[in-house]
Amino acid sequence: MLEPNGPLPPEIYWRRRVFAIGILVVALALVIWVVLAVARGGDSPGDTAAAGTSSVVTKSADAAAKPSGESGAPKSSAAATSVAAGPCPDQSLAIKVTVEQPTYKTGEQPVFGIVITNISAMACTRDMGSGLQQVSVHTLDGQRRLWSSTDCYPDGQPDVRTMSRGEQAAFTVTWSGTTSQPNCAGERVQVPPGAYSVVAQLGSVRSMAEPFNIA
Repeated sequence: MLEPNGPLPPEIYWRRRVFAIGILVVALALVIWVVLAVARGGDSPGDTAAAGTSSVVTKSADAAAKPSGESGAPKSSAAATSVAAGPCPDQSLAIKVTVEQPTYKTGEQPVFGIVITNISAMACTRDMGSGLQQVSVHTLDGQRRLWSSTDCYPDGQPDVRTMSRGEQAAFTVTWSGTTSQPNCAGERVQVPPGAYSVVAQLGSVRSMAEPFNIA
């Protein structure tokens, strides 16, 4: 059966058979390649889909993280506000006293300025009513107290202030120029001409003494 029969030379028939076998081999190779390509192509879209899902999840996570961060800021602000609502301890305050003019005539009423500053790192609240502020006049050497704002008026009106960091509260006190004692005891007399000093105090916070004269 393998011997070629026909009117043509045997070589032609062998060539035709080899050519036909070659076509079959190529066709079989193409079929195998197509099958493999389809199989690989089926895997690739799945990976792409998975990658796409992962990307979406990542974006969703980022999107979820942003609102969380934004909501975190108000919480921090709320915490700061809560801390700011706390009282001002003495160490968070500084107090300074000034005299409106360096010299007053006898019978004039010296005017003193008091400035209280929040020197802490955060806002806080403090009652700075006149009953809690103490302004006192002393001899220049500080050895003798002549007058205090709380001797005759110990129960002033409350004055609660909330001050931010570095904020100041300013007050003025007018002195009659006369002496006083605790509980407003004894006679009040006009101080004689001379050099004096004034000091302001709130709690344990005390100002530097500020000198002035009465002529």
